[in-house]
Amino acid sequence: MVGEREALARDLVAASYLKGDFVLRSGKRSNRYFDKFLFETDPALLKRIGANLAKLVPRETQRLAAPELGAVLLGGVVSMETGLPLVLVRKEPKGYGTAKQLEGRFATGEQVTVIEDVVTTGGDSLRSIDALRGAGLEVIHLVVVLDRGEGGEENIREAGIPYSPLYRIQDLELD
Repeated sequence: MVGEREALARDLVAASYLKGDFVLRSGKRSNRYFDKFLFETDPALLKRIGANLAKLVPRETQRLAAPELGAVLLGGVVSMETGLPLVLVRKEPKGYGTAKQLEGRFATGEQVTVIEDVVTTGGDSLRSIDALRGAGLEVIHLVVVLDRGEGGEENIREAGIPYSPLYRIQDLELD
């Protein structure tokens, strides 16, 4: 009998795994790609992913954080699942209005778990973590849907961040 975790992995691959020639955010080329927007914009799949990510959030977490744009929906569903408040991390401070890089309420010293979609090298996750730390928040964990197995986990752990991927690329059955 297939368990929920295995069924979710199968459905994640069916919804978002693409083959071809792709340039990743890291600048690397790949013949496989996970289109996070294909799994994040499917409400039933998003809900299941959020419920599973929520199980990885440490108990001591006081607030969640989600980098724009890709992780915002994930952060929202995990926030609803856990009841924890959410802060959004912009790539750069906006150049108008409040000129904030972090959107939402938070207090200095809060323990934060960052929610991410797909990690390749971890560079974007680490930039978000730096922004959160710069605002006086304590980042205690990074939870991610998929680790592509291309150095991200090592870079994140090297930065001293505990890391929990829901899936590693080798966990998935790819053709």
